[in-house]
Amino acid sequence: MFNQLTENDIAEMEKEIEHRKLVVRPRLLEDVKEARAHGDLSENFEYYAAKREKNRNESRIRYLERMIRTARVIEDKSSENEVGIGKTVTIYIPEDDMEEVYTIVSTMRQDSLNGLISVESPLGKALLRHKVGDTVTIRVSDSFSYEAQIRDIHAAENTDDFKISSY
Repeated sequence: MFNQLTENDIAEMEKEIEHRKLVVRPRLLEDVKEARAHGDLSENFEYYAAKREKNRNESRIRYLERMIRTARVIEDKSSENEVGIGKTVTIYIPEDDMEEVYTIVSTMRQDSLNGLISVESPLGKALLRHKVGDTVTIRVSDSFSYEAQIRDIHAAENTDDFKISSY
């Protein structure tokens, strides 16, 4: 499966890679060198901790590079009054008699605990390209679905603040 990313997602990932290579990597290499100079490596916790952080950084760089390499670039073709990427949507769920607010984002920015719903999620797929007043069916599984009515759609406050999720 390819991750669906916007051009903005890719630019953010490239910026993070550059930062990790030019700023974080040299600092972590220096930490490893300094910890190694403290002597006996078999009992040197600082050395192992520094190596672990260095390896985490390298792993994150490889992860981001792989995500960019295998990404499928998507564009938001929704009109201003339709649900699309970067839009915040208020829905009403009659079954629970409650309103919920979500922002539709690409797969790499999803964070359901903070209301950032992927375009690939069941909810995201159901809402995409619908308008205020539409009632949509959200199919969670073959045996469970529910209805929701779209009450409001507006552009998200600042999509640059959405962090690229880690692995």
